[in-house]
Amino acid sequence: MKENNLFEEKQYLGTNIMHLLIRLVIAMGCFCLYRFSDTDDETKGLFFILGIAALAISGLLVFVLHISTVVNNGSLVLDGFWMSRRVKIDLNSIVSAEVTKYPRFVMHRAVYNLHLKGTIKFFTKGSEAVLLIDRDGLKYCIGSQKAKELCAAVQKQIQSTKV
Repeated sequence: MKENNLFEEKQYLGTNIMHLLIRLVIAMGCFCLYRFSDTDDETKGLFFILGIAALAISGLLVFVLHISTVVNNGSLVLDGFWMSRRVKIDLNSIVSAEVTKYPRFVMHRAVYNLHLKGTIKFFTKGSEAVLLIDRDGLKYCIGSQKAKELCAAVQKQIQSTKV
């Protein structure tokens, strides 16, 4: 962590529980089809290879960065993976910051800069989020595994910019 960063967190794609379970179910299905297949042709071997590939992809996705969250110098910077745009939120325009429960649905998917019903969402995994509201009424919902620390860092920045 750099000296001037009040908060820094990295979230990885492979740690999203919903997608991990889907890949594991696919791999288990492939292994079951391989085991209980009646034929001894290439199809049986193909199921085994697909199962191994699903497990390998799951292992590799643990190292793929989805969101990097940094609070420093009066701004909150959310940097995504590959070619996604960097989002910089000026904390001078934020009027409130609070820790909330991330909405519980059956399935959470990883989102980056999703504009939905007047809220901009960033989420990889976890059950808590920080809800930021700016002067114009725009809401930012930022999912974090360390939501309380993120909220404290944002509130500290808000207080230091108002003084």
